[in-house]
Amino acid sequence: MSTSTLEVQLDQGVCTLTLNRPEVRNAMSLAMVHELLQALQDAEANPAVRVLVLRGAGGHFCAGGDIGDMARARMQLAQQQAEAAAGQTPQARNPIEEVNAAFGRLCLAYARSPLPIVTVLEGTVMGGGFGLACVSDVSLALDTVSFRLPETSLGIIPAQIAPFLVERLGYAEAKRLSVTGAKVAAAEALSIRLVHEVHGDAASLQDALQQTVERILACGPQAIATTKGLLQRARQTPAEDLIDDAAALFARAVLSEEGQEGTSAFMQKRKPVWNT
Repeated sequence: MSTSTLEVQLDQGVCTLTLNRPEVRNAMSLAMVHELLQALQDAEANPAVRVLVLRGAGGHFCAGGDIGDMARARMQLAQQQAEAAAGQTPQARNPIEEVNAAFGRLCLAYARSPLPIVTVLEGTVMGGGFGLACVSDVSLALDTVSFRLPETSLGIIPAQIAPFLVERLGYAEAKRLSVTGAKVAAAEALSIRLVHEVHGDAASLQDALQQTVERILACGPQAIATTKGLLQRARQTPAEDLIDDAAALFARAVLSEEGQEGTSAFMQKRKPVWNT
């Protein structure tokens, strides 16, 4: 995959996507949104990929949306409105909406991915970067990380990340952070479970990433994918309505090649060998 805003590396089942616009603290341009979507699709289609890691170049994760894209969208809207008023063309869809919706589709795709997703968070994590942290399965942070949710302080709204804020933090915390335009340091991020681990230096953070990846690779890939899908449904489905479906999924897992290998390995006191 040829990219202009990402570095993509595949090594022993781990696909690492590095946001690579360090000159703007990895602000998320529309080009980056499209490349992140394509990279996810490629990873999901590649049986060699077992884990997806998201991180940023230059000491920052992501400083939110690219203001250049927003400025261009405003100019396009003004041109559309002028042309529509002159009767030259019918009013097209608002380009500001299109830019925002593209990011929403990105968040949703990562949130629903069957692949385990790990974010490595350093420096600035704002807006869209905040959203990517919320949709990941495991978030590891450096103790100097700074989270910002500045939208309301700018007179705008955290439109596309709102559902993922609620999912990750709960309704009360999502409201508190949103209405205060909050700045959250690493210790608070850990206490509200925005991140799962905080580490004091880059070496410790890298060690934690390696340990997390090893734990994921020790699990059955199809079992992980099925579990993620079941947990997604469990968020909005009463437990009694999942009993039969969950039982069917469990039976298929037990009888699958992966399930038989996993249980045999346990009985034989050896590590399972997963077919990917």
